[in-house]
Amino acid sequence: MIPARYAATRFPAKLMQLLGNKTVIRHTYDNTVATGLFDEVIVVTDSDIIYNEIMSNGGKAIKSIKEHESGSDRIAEAVEKLDVDVVVNVQGDEPFINKEPLAKVLDVFRNDYDQKVDLASLMFQITDTDEIENPNNVKVVTDQSGFALYFSRSVIPYPRDKETGVRYMKHIGIYAFRKQALLDFYSLPIKSLEASEKLEQLRYLEFGKRIKMVETNQGSIGIDTPADLEKARKLF
Repeated sequence: MIPARYAATRFPAKLMQLLGNKTVIRHTYDNTVATGLFDEVIVVTDSDIIYNEIMSNGGKAIKSIKEHESGSDRIAEAVEKLDVDVVVNVQGDEPFINKEPLAKVLDVFRNDYDQKVDLASLMFQITDTDEIENPNNVKVVTDQSGFALYFSRSVIPYPRDKETGVRYMKHIGIYAFRKQALLDFYSLPIKSLEASEKLEQLRYLEFGKRIKMVETNQGSIGIDTPADLEKARKLF
């Protein structure tokens, strides 16, 4: 499932910007389909413009019935009546998405024999100071088993002692959910941590859901700002 809002706060209409001869959302959709990992790939949107962009180019899309605060809420509404075990959320602004990171989050569930994992997601080590301090880059810290302890736009952990060799991990916004965890999320209220940081994954943590983080060596090029779009165009 690819949640796709038209009126993004930081960069409205970013998903309809062109990379080459295709829009950002079409690149994301087409690259997700091309992985061959999924029974079905669907864009879930509040926008007639995005809906028509996908449908008119041979893709699959669903219009949201309600207004939603987060991508997880949007997906939960869409999958509530679908017969699925695991749902993967690929952010609409990830036009360079490829198979390797998606396969890694799916493997978490294939190997989760005791069903201790509610969600799986990805992280990538960053070392540049500007990258670490950029609030658009969400950082994550984990326990020794790789389960998320906290996500933040701030620098975590704080480097009071710079000689400890701590690694800074950027969260990549790809999730795989057990369907029930997603439906539980949909019924839970937004609490203070999520409201403060504007990070939906904190709702899962606040209500005791376990998020297994998987490290990848492939960085993410999400498009949050016009500057990100220019970087993406250069790479493309």
